[in-house]
Amino acid sequence: MTVVEDDRIELAMSENDVPLDKLFEWLEIAPEGHKSEVVGGVVFMVPQRQTHWDITRRIVRALEDQFGMDVKVASDVRIDFPGERNAFCPDVAKLRDDAVQDDKGRWNHEDVEFVAEVISQGTGMNDYGPKKTAYATAGVPVYVVADPYTARCIAYTKPEDGDYTEEVRVPFGTDLDLTKTPLELVLKTDGFPRD
Repeated sequence: MTVVEDDRIELAMSENDVPLDKLFEWLEIAPEGHKSEVVGGVVFMVPQRQTHWDITRRIVRALEDQFGMDVKVASDVRIDFPGERNAFCPDVAKLRDDAVQDDKGRWNHEDVEFVAEVISQGTGMNDYGPKKTAYATAGVPVYVVADPYTARCIAYTKPEDGDYTEEVRVPFGTDLDLTKTPLELVLKTDGFPRD
């Protein structure tokens, strides 16, 4: 096991060491204010910043404004995605209206219609790399990355063969037009704070 501490905590384990369920059971004792997830078998624990929450909250609010207060949205809730040992906790995940949790209380990745990730300094490489691949492989129709460090949003759409075939980039302050996607939403970014 490897532990790295800077602005994040990373635990690397061999594939056979610990089942994902046991790993998450251990992670429940993570320090308050930290988000934990497993990406490709590596545990990441990242402190959550106010900027991160402010963007996440605005995205959730946009979904509620578009689809109503009963929209099925999860934030920082474990969803297992395709790939080797991928148990992500997306910042925002919109699920199909008829989605139901399994017998362990988890959502199925096949029911995810939209994911938004807000970049954290120590784990941004996951959002642009292995998580993007896993979301595309899972067939998530719309994946948005909001990056407060570059002050831009990128929308990835039309997943095919483990990658997204289209992307749109807009600077914060410009509306992200997703009306031609299954989400049918205009995401206003003018209130997104920068780091």
